[in-house]
Amino acid sequence: MDLRQLEIFVKVAELGSFSKAAEALFLTQPTISEHIRTLEDELGVRLLDRLGRGAAVTKGGALLLSHAHRMLALSREARQAMESFLGRMSGELLVGASTIPGEYILPALIGRFKEKFPDIAITLLIGGSQAVTDWVVEGRAEIGVVGARSSHRSIESRELFPDDIVLIVSAAHPWHGRKQVTMDELRAEPLLLRERGSGTRKALETALEAAGTGIAALRVVGEMGSTQAIKQAVKAGVGVSLLSRRAVEEECRAGSLWCLRVKDLKIRRAFYLVTHRDRSRSPLAEAFRAFVEAEAV
Repeated sequence: MDLRQLEIFVKVAELGSFSKAAEALFLTQPTISEHIRTLEDELGVRLLDRLGRGAAVTKGGALLLSHAHRMLALSREARQAMESFLGRMSGELLVGASTIPGEYILPALIGRFKEKFPDIAITLLIGGSQAVTDWVVEGRAEIGVVGARSSHRSIESRELFPDDIVLIVSAAHPWHGRKQVTMDELRAEPLLLRERGSGTRKALETALEAAGTGIAALRVVGEMGSTQAIKQAVKAGVGVSLLSRRAVEEECRAGSLWCLRVKDLKIRRAFYLVTHRDRSRSPLAEAFRAFVEAEAV
């Protein structure tokens, strides 16, 4: 199997579009189509359903996709091993991250890491904590940084950075200026939450359970898959929310949001570096892992 064909197949599957894959890979759409057609002919199975302007992975394509991720990762690992043997550090690394570390912690760390190794390229893929863990299990990402410890038997988790979850309200909210509110007050307020599977949501559920209550007792008016979306909704007065302090520090300093605590509700968690327990890592992934862990000390 040609690795270039696999790379093109993976990109079309990820983006759900031949044209977007062509743009991302700096190829023409007919070239993309020809590579996919050749791969399908070689394997004797249809890998992608053409749906108007989009493309969807078939069952056969989904089976190949998991193997393709591992084959491409092994190819990168081999190239990086040879570069390391020659005393150089180069190549590509895909890092998965949940929203908070992906948007507020890792960009600066990646910048400093690239100062040490300017010839590398790092792709940062952001998703929910569960999705990032799945990427590491599947081999799509060699390293992940998430907001909840995984119980998956193939995943090894190392604690990195601590984090606090705080209550946020708009600048015009009656609670603006207060340092804390009670649980009874919170129960009566319209509340916006992160989606199920996010580290922030899991930390909140754990804290509420420890306090003898649960999300069902709160007046939840919406769930959103983006911290940024929740912040904008809170500013617009849709409701209040509980988010990572790291995600709202800038807005709280600027005065567009107000941060406070809920009395007798301590919501603390950590961010974890996750890797596959049994799968070998490329020299670049191992160097990045060591760098991130050193920065967390």
